[in-house]
Amino acid sequence: MKRQVSLEEISDGKLYNSNDMVKADCAGCTGCSSCCHGMGNSIILDPFDIFQLTKNLKCSFEQLLEKKLELNIVDRIILPNLKMDGDEECCPFLDENERCSIHPFRPSVCRLFPLGRYYEENGFRYFLQIHECKKENRAKIKVKKWIDMPDLKEHEAFVMKWHNFLKETEEQIEDGKDENLMKNMDLSILKIFYIRPYEEGCDFFHQFEERLREARAFAKMIQNI
Repeated sequence: MKRQVSLEEISDGKLYNSNDMVKADCAGCTGCSSCCHGMGNSIILDPFDIFQLTKNLKCSFEQLLEKKLELNIVDRIILPNLKMDGDEECCPFLDENERCSIHPFRPSVCRLFPLGRYYEENGFRYFLQIHECKKENRAKIKVKKWIDMPDLKEHEAFVMKWHNFLKETEEQIEDGKDENLMKNMDLSILKIFYIRPYEEGCDFFHQFEERLREARAFAKMIQNI
């Protein structure tokens, strides 16, 4: 999701790599779930998030859409996000004690918070959001320890490929003259990367690469019609 603000407005002005130390650790704030409320439709899920949720919850993407997720247009592309519940807009995965019931396989956006990603031409770095987390005097922690993602380097490579693909698709949709064809391309992303089940016994990143090639081939075919 594009944010129409400058980095200086929302961060401490620094960019971090995975081995850098950053004041992000709010672990001492026992019981706090402030960042799990009032997030609107901003917790956008990527294909890896859906792979993790469907695998660990033993359900399909369609089942998640019944209560936990919803679809919205993000930068011209239909993508899923967490569906906040009630007047307080609380995360649908909070338990009765206001704790995360999916913490070991929580979405990437949740793992990052209060960090964000700053995309550059050949990759991305992390930045610290200074207005979002209500916890004061957060402790320093290494970025990769805070994110707590197995195979972080491989996941970072996936994130960049997904980002670039969405950027390419957005440009194609903007340039497209046939609205129906562009809609078909948009819906194909949902089918290829989200609706079609992933094989649990196979490496996700390998499956993603295959689907990425399929999606790009479909987009090329659409352009040539």
